[in-house]
Amino acid sequence: MFRLAVVVSLLISAVCAAAATASTSDASAVTLAQQSLAALTGRVPVADVTLNANVISIFGSDAETGTATLEAKGTGESRVDLSLSGGTRSDVRNLVNGGPGGAWTKNGGTSTAYAQHNCWTDAAWFFPALSSLTQTGNQNFIFKYIGQEQHGGVNTQHIQVFQVGPQANSSLQRLSTLDFYLDPNSSLPLAVAIKAHADNDANTDIPTEFRFANYQAVNGIQVPFHVQQMLNGTVVLDITVTNAVFNTGLQDSLFTLQ
Repeated sequence: MFRLAVVVSLLISAVCAAAATASTSDASAVTLAQQSLAALTGRVPVADVTLNANVISIFGSDAETGTATLEAKGTGESRVDLSLSGGTRSDVRNLVNGGPGGAWTKNGGTSTAYAQHNCWTDAAWFFPALSSLTQTGNQNFIFKYIGQEQHGGVNTQHIQVFQVGPQANSSLQRLSTLDFYLDPNSSLPLAVAIKAHADNDANTDIPTEFRFANYQAVNGIQVPFHVQQMLNGTVVLDITVTNAVFNTGLQDSLFTLQ
């Protein structure tokens, strides 16, 4: 019985140690995230952003062209309005009862809510300065250093960010994980990878990626003027920014579809 008690005690200690390790950020990852945010903003406070852009939306062999307005406030709210040759689409992300939510609509029709399991990653996926890189001081966000590696044919510094709750929740960690690939020289994000899911299936991962290029300084803030959204390795949305403005006081009501 004594030996059994010792074994159980050791197992409990190992589990607790593993949990503590899993919920502790790597200092090197935090430093890289802070350097990246400083490179993005020049330490200028950014509360909100509005981007105007030309876009190409690609679904299979069909490609539609048009324009877009992309807006974000803080890290939890965003709105993308597409006006395409085949119609319009609006997508919003917001906070609902203290948790993340969102919805979409086509051609001004009735809005459809996103499944919450698709809302744990960054709302402002098109603007890295309002991403999880801002959360190094938030104990609910864990930063892990993965290493130096090639991504998209270039050298990068790879860090991973995910959320944890008051209790161990592997699903939250998996659903909230973002992989940031940073330029080793400029520290600017070159890509962010997440896993999307069907509304009725939170367990089957769909590789999704956002790639950033052609950074230009606007009022001291680095804006990626070329953004691509990729699904399963294929570009589905190609965005060329034409104008960017910041801190205009966007209202929360903007991020709700009527």
